[in-house]
Amino acid sequence: MNKIIENLKTKAKTLVSLATWVLVLFLLISTVKNIGRVRNINDAVQKEKDRVEKMKEENAALEEQIAQTQGSAFIEKQIRDRLGLAKEGEAIVVLPDSEILKKLAPQIPVEENSLPDPNWKKWLKLFI
Repeated sequence: MNKIIENLKTKAKTLVSLATWVLVLFLLISTVKNIGRVRNINDAVQKEKDRVEKMKEENAALEEQIAQTQGSAFIEKQIRDRLGLAKEGEAIVVLPDSEILKKLAPQIPVEENSLPDPNWKKWLKLFI
């Protein structure tokens, strides 16, 4: 009976040891997975920070543009451009469409670069 108890104790120790190793292996795998998740989350956070920084820069540029458009000089220029008005002493110049300008522009002849005739052609022209 003593031998059976010892046999059961050794089996129990082996079983506890095996269970401990399985638990350690499970915790190790879980830790590795969590490290991967943390890296992915950190990458996503960095991308969002970059995106927010870019949006802040765009927002600053738009605010600057709004400030420029609120000025009286800009408003006056827009009114003058749209209504075709001019200040005293200024002249308004209206240009035709670009297609009409191209037709009115003088045509520059294109010179072709060609090699001189070979000697045999020159002799042929001379005798024929």
